[in-house]
Amino acid sequence: MNNSRFSISLHILTLLDQAKGALVSSDWIAGSININPVLVRKEIINLRKYGFVQSKEGKGGGSTLAKSAADINLGDVYLAIKQKSILGESKNEPNPNCPVGKQINKHLDQLYHDAENALIRNLSGQNLSDFSSKFS
Repeated sequence: MNNSRFSISLHILTLLDQAKGALVSSDWIAGSININPVLVRKEIINLRKYGFVQSKEGKGGGSTLAKSAADINLGDVYLAIKQKSILGESKNEPNPNCPVGKQINKHLDQLYHDAENALIRNLSGQNLSDFSSKFS
């Protein structure tokens, strides 16, 4: 992942949960996160694509949760925004004549896969309602 998309998406979802069904504008959300509203709108589009958010366009518009916060699994949110492996990817082509070099990428890939699966399992044990309740 190596970026802020998960934290921005979770911030958006938490604000929408706290709004209890009221429409929340991307400008208001951007003010809370302290980022450009364009970035908020991009994340809202992605969250809408995965069924977490619904939006109303135009004057008086905004976004709300598309389903109950209890039904939004944080592991699913992570998978919706994930672009790269959390630990990155090896672009290096090690020396194939080295006993370590010829196998390192295979073993790193497995290590990264296992670490990311552990993260997803941890996040999947939590829902948005659990996370949002910390802000009451």
